[in-house]
Amino acid sequence: MIKRVNRYFKCGLILASLVTASAVANEDRTKKDLSQVKQALEQSQSEYNQQRKKISQLQKNLKSHELEIAKNAKALNMAEQSVKETQQQQNQQQKKADELDKKHIEFQRILGAQLKSAYMAGGDDYSKMLLNQENTAQFERTLSYYNYLNKARIEQIEELKELKQQIALNQVALNKTKEKLLALYDEQKRRQTALVNAQSERQANLRNLQAQLTSTKSSIDYLKENQQTLVNTIEELEKEKTKKIELLGLNKNKGKLNWPSKGKLKHKFGQRKHGGIDWKGVLIGAKEGENVNSVHNGQVVFADWLKGYGWVIVVDHGEGFMSLYGHAQTLLRDVGDMVRQGETLALVGQSGGQASSGLYFEIRHKGRAVNPVKWCRRI
Repeated sequence: MIKRVNRYFKCGLILASLVTASAVANEDRTKKDLSQVKQALEQSQSEYNQQRKKISQLQKNLKSHELEIAKNAKALNMAEQSVKETQQQQNQQQKKADELDKKHIEFQRILGAQLKSAYMAGGDDYSKMLLNQENTAQFERTLSYYNYLNKARIEQIEELKELKQQIALNQVALNKTKEKLLALYDEQKRRQTALVNAQSERQANLRNLQAQLTSTKSSIDYLKENQQTLVNTIEELEKEKTKKIELLGLNKNKGKLNWPSKGKLKHKFGQRKHGGIDWKGVLIGAKEGENVNSVHNGQVVFADWLKGYGWVIVVDHGEGFMSLYGHAQTLLRDVGDMVRQGETLALVGQSGGQASSGLYFEIRHKGRAVNPVKWCRRI
């Protein structure tokens, strides 16, 4: 395995050139993505402007429509008031007609009583009184009185009849007016209902347009955010071109390195394995799926599956120092990747035939295994 690692280490210069080429490819791809985002942003901005124009026009239509509704509502109110006033006039006329009917009946009753009284008081019939010529003056006075009284009553009755006929004619006219007003009221009410329904539909359309506008605005904000992210990414890639991770080894960091994963040491360096072979590294009892982090800056020189170790990743730190991480669940870096201290390389697993999850960790200097406990901080 060490020979294979050394072979990858000797290919470092070639891998470095591959990293540079990869960075250039990433930059080109990012610039292409940026161009596509700009096009999408321009299209969304155009749609946004069109939607704003539609909303502006719809709002103008709504204003005009609401003015029409207000005008119709006012006319509807006036028609309703006219119907009420006509009904009141009808009620008053009917009340007056009822009173005249009562007076008419009363006058007829009084006239009948007077005629009966005259008949009873006369004693003799009219022809007899006229032939006998007895008390002629009194007879004439009585006759004149009754004639005058009866004539007055008859005139009153005729006046009542005429007034009643006039009231009847007025009632007919009022009925016609009321019918016209009710028809107008119903028509205006139907029109008002239609206007309100149309208004509701327009308001629904306005809400939909406003929702679309909000959605488009959110899309524009999202695209702008993506655009800025891509611009920042391009700037970072430009910086990465000129900035290299220096591989200075681990000598200055002895005893200061962070452990690649959290957990207790299940097997220690130098501890005897089954078969009389000593452990060349340590086995950390970490939970499956936990991050496996690089202990220092370096370059990935190996990332593959090895018998007995499962998924393994090896990082070259320079000056002959390398770190190895085994039994991973999956590898997150590829050969040639430059990594910084603390960056995630893989996830803890139990590959390579392990019964439980854990991380196998080695540090080597010029091919010789060294005790990781002396190079890492105390757990």
